[in-house]
Amino acid sequence: MDYNNFIDNEISEFKEKGFSRTFTPIYRYKDSFPFSKVEFEIKKSVSQLFPDQNTQIWCSNDYLNMSHNPEVIDRMISVIKEVGTGSGGTRNISGTTPYHNELEKKLAAFHEREKALVFTSAYVANQSTISTLCKRIKNIHVFSDELNHASLIEGIQNSKASYSIFKHNNLSHLEDLLKSYDYDQPKIIIFESLYSMDGTETNVSEYVKLAKKYNALTYLDEVHAVGLYGKGGRGVAHKYKVSDKVDIINGTLAKGFGQIGGYIVGNRNLIEFIRCFTSGFIFTTSIMPSVAAATSKSIELVEKSDDLRKNIFSKAKYFRTKLKNLGVPFIDSDSHIIPLLVNDTEKAKAFSKELLKKHNCYVQPIFYPTVPKNSARLRITITPKHSYSDIDNLLEAIQDIWFKSKKRKVKTTFNSVAI
Repeated sequence: MDYNNFIDNEISEFKEKGFSRTFTPIYRYKDSFPFSKVEFEIKKSVSQLFPDQNTQIWCSNDYLNMSHNPEVIDRMISVIKEVGTGSGGTRNISGTTPYHNELEKKLAAFHEREKALVFTSAYVANQSTISTLCKRIKNIHVFSDELNHASLIEGIQNSKASYSIFKHNNLSHLEDLLKSYDYDQPKIIIFESLYSMDGTETNVSEYVKLAKKYNALTYLDEVHAVGLYGKGGRGVAHKYKVSDKVDIINGTLAKGFGQIGGYIVGNRNLIEFIRCFTSGFIFTTSIMPSVAAATSKSIELVEKSDDLRKNIFSKAKYFRTKLKNLGVPFIDSDSHIIPLLVNDTEKAKAFSKELLKKHNCYVQPIFYPTVPKNSARLRITITPKHSYSDIDNLLEAIQDIWFKSKKRKVKTTFNSVAI
């Protein structure tokens, strides 16, 4: 076999289908965000057009801007000065520090659960935990939402457990599937509380009821909800008052908390089971002590940040209202995520490029395989550092590129008034 030829052909075919991606280097300056600087390595002429920190970032997952918080930054720097940058090894060798232990205690308390376990990323936490559970619980059957994240899907597939896929957030379809299996057969329902590409929220309490009725475990991904939903940002499960009834909750340190890493929380014996048997936890170097310490500080701040959460949701509501007035199609919800529906991959790429080149607004296009084919979109996320004036500028830019492509223009005046 000619391996190089095979690889070249695979890459060529992927690119010909329009699914290749361009990674854009961005400086997220803390003092100027959401205005920042984008480096254009390919199109030098564009770089010359925008040499300064005047590109607006509209697709950051640092939802509460915690990575820029001065208290969090100071905490990280102080720990680096005390113990250096690396952790020194895996958790079972030398990679467990007081900072890691403190973080796990804070995460467990944050979710009001008995125990937490920190991983190098939420992706690794999902993939490793699900794979371990479904390999070691013999004859388990998995029920997975059709829009579940790749990390959840990979965990299921790696376990080689049997599985059924239910329609997105469709409790009736899920129950029909559950009732077709014996009550005593091991079962697990795997779902998310907030689907990041659609902005749709899940009624977690109804899933818990079904799980109890049909004797199933529950595994909930709260990655995009932690920090923003529920009391103190504890997530959607806490909002529905069932976080103590979900068997395992997965979260990230990289979005609402603004750092890097992932975790799971649950009852002590179940988290200990994962700690003992999960290769993705046991055989990898732990996160930096400074990251653990900075996240602990971030959790303290997030719990008290009701003003930031209110700010985000007010601005998201304002943005959705203006989009409706414009007639721009988007997935409507009450979440902080607003996906503009373009559908065609090449058009989504073109819209993204024009927003950046003509209006200095950076919005990364989302397309297959991140979302299903023919459902490409521009995914907007608004942070506390975005002003209403910034939003109006983005709306005018969207109006220009969207209706220009349809050879028509809608005349709309934007006023920066909070809803």
